[in-house]
Amino acid sequence: MEDKLFDYISRYMIVSEEEKKAIIDLDIFRNYKKGTILLTEGQQSDDGYFVIKGCIRCYYIIDGEEKTTAFYPESETLAPLCSVNKKPSEYYVSCVEDSILIVSNPEMEKTIFERFPRFETLCRILSEELLAKNQASFDGFKTSTPEQRYLNLLKTRPDLLQRVPQYQIASYLGIEPQSLSRIRKRLVK
Repeated sequence: MEDKLFDYISRYMIVSEEEKKAIIDLDIFRNYKKGTILLTEGQQSDDGYFVIKGCIRCYYIIDGEEKTTAFYPESETLAPLCSVNKKPSEYYVSCVEDSILIVSNPEMEKTIFERFPRFETLCRILSEELLAKNQASFDGFKTSTPEQRYLNLLKTRPDLLQRVPQYQIASYLGIEPQSLSRIRKRLVK
C-alpha cells in the first residue's frame, strides 16, 4: 500500500526514508468494502481521501434518485466540500468497489507540514492540478451532448465503464440508463 503512495508522490518529489516513516506512522491506510458509505448528506467530516486501490463516488439524492457527480479511482484525491467549509455535507461519498484509502484530516496534515514544510508545497501543487482538472471537466460537461460525454468518458476513463454499474455511469453523464443503452447501440453500428 505504502509503495503506491510513494510512487505517486515521487512523480513530484523525492521522499526521504524519514519522511516515509513519518507518513506511515500516521496510520492513515483504511480498508473499506464495496458499498460502504464514507460520508452522508448532513454529516460534518474533516476527512479527505486518496484512493490507493478501488473507486469511490460522490452523489446527491434528489427526489429519491441518486445523481452521481464524480468518480475517484486509484491515485485520485477527494477533499469533500464539508471538510473545507466546515458545514454539513450536501452529498454522499461511497465505495463503488472494495477500496484501500488514505484517510487524512487537517490535524494530520498540520503535523506533517510542521515537520516537513515541503509537503505543504506539494499539497498546493496537487490542489492546483485538481482545480484545473475539475474546471476542464465541468466545462466539457456543460458544453457537450450526452453522446459526446459518453465518448469522452470512453476515451479518457475507459476503465470506469468496466468497474462501475451502468446506472451510475448514466447518472454521471446526466442521462437515464435507457438513453445510455441507446447511445451505446448507436455507436456500435
